[in-house]
Amino acid sequence: MTMPVRLLLNGKKAGLDAVRAAIRECRKCFDLDVRVTFEGGDIHRFVQEASAEGVSRIIAGGGDGTVKETVAALMALAKEQRPELGIMPLGTANDLASAAMIPEDLQEALTLAATGEVHWVDVAKANDHYFINVASGGFGAQVTTETPVALKNFLGGGAYTLSGLIQAVKFTPFPGTVKVNDTSEDMDVIVAAVCNGRQAGGGQLLAPQAFINDGLLDVVTINDFPVEAVSDVISELLDIQDKAQFEGRYVKRLQTESVIWHSKEAMPVNLDGEPITEKEITFSVCKAQISLVLPEKCPLLTS
Repeated sequence: MTMPVRLLLNGKKAGLDAVRAAIRECRKCFDLDVRVTFEGGDIHRFVQEASAEGVSRIIAGGGDGTVKETVAALMALAKEQRPELGIMPLGTANDLASAAMIPEDLQEALTLAATGEVHWVDVAKANDHYFINVASGGFGAQVTTETPVALKNFLGGGAYTLSGLIQAVKFTPFPGTVKVNDTSEDMDVIVAAVCNGRQAGGGQLLAPQAFINDGLLDVVTINDFPVEAVSDVISELLDIQDKAQFEGRYVKRLQTESVIWHSKEAMPVNLDGEPITEKEITFSVCKAQISLVLPEKCPLLTS
């Protein structure tokens, strides 16, 4: 007997009329079980139960944090025991789903998640923490975790504002060392992002050339700059938009399988919504680990 697809639904979204309506309509077309989270650790437990019961596909119903939590729970299983994963985007930002062009309409998204084609995709790792989309550090992590309105638009392709850059000048940078392969470079970092996906912070495009199945991480850094260099930084930010590799005076982008950040003072880092603060972080890519449902011609997939 084939097990139904199982929706792991963020409890904060379970009472929404649109969510309930989408579930009712989809149940007319396919079997769908629902598990609703109530407290911390529920996602991990639900994923373990689904695997043990032979459920072949689960759906993360929530925002980027719910997707990240589900991916981390899947990574705790042996690869051959991991169910396929679909996404029903219910968060505020839905950055991974948006970049993947998963439908915003809930019924369409749930139908795709339950019946769509799967693709093996990479998962990123920061020390012992898994994430699937973007890790942002320094000023960028404070923007996404504290969300001061005046700084919200600092990051993002085409959305770099003069006011945001000037305020960044006043931000105390994090001095540290970035190590890639056999090379290391001392940096005073204002913003750093390690990207498996392309965008974070509600549509802020950080790595336009990133693919979620290429076995690489896209690393972007903005180093400390004086106020008189704002125009230079803006120019470099515009220059990197169509480049996978870029070496500017203040802005750098590279693609790599792993990168190490080391600093004397712990830097705040945001992993798909999960804040961590550590002095040394090894970022690495775990290739082809999750079988993810994605739409046809998904821009995050490389052929």
